[in-house]
Amino acid sequence: MSLAGFPDAAPLAGLAGGVLIGLAAALMLLGAGRIAGVSGIAARAFGLADSSLPRVGAWAFVIGLPIGALFVTSLTEASTPGFAAPVTLAIAGLIVGIGTRLGSGCTSGHGVCGMSRLSQRSLVATATFMVTGFATVAAMNAFGIGVLP
Repeated sequence: MSLAGFPDAAPLAGLAGGVLIGLAAALMLLGAGRIAGVSGIAARAFGLADSSLPRVGAWAFVIGLPIGALFVTSLTEASTPGFAAPVTLAIAGLIVGIGTRLGSGCTSGHGVCGMSRLSQRSLVATATFMVTGFATVAAMNAFGIGVLP
């Protein structure tokens, strides 16, 4: 299945991924009693934040993210992802890290878990993420800045 104007779009794969993310978030909430916010779990894994989640569990979650992606890539004919230069990634990661601290969470915590619980703070945070992303892409396009190779 393809979408007109978007030849590389994979809506069924996106739907399946969304269902799996929702299932994982629900299992984390029901099983561990906590929100599956990646930034908070990563902070717990590195000992930067206290939480009821054991550090071993936090490390299992953090390590499972790339391992799961590699596993799915090995089973499918997914194309090799392209990444920006390491310096660009480091700067972007720093900015995102500051944003997650200012916003008291990341897109996974607010956008997936908080939105599903109709949290007002998460609704505002997710709207802010989206508007900022749109503005960043518009500015980059206006200035002819390309990040990916």
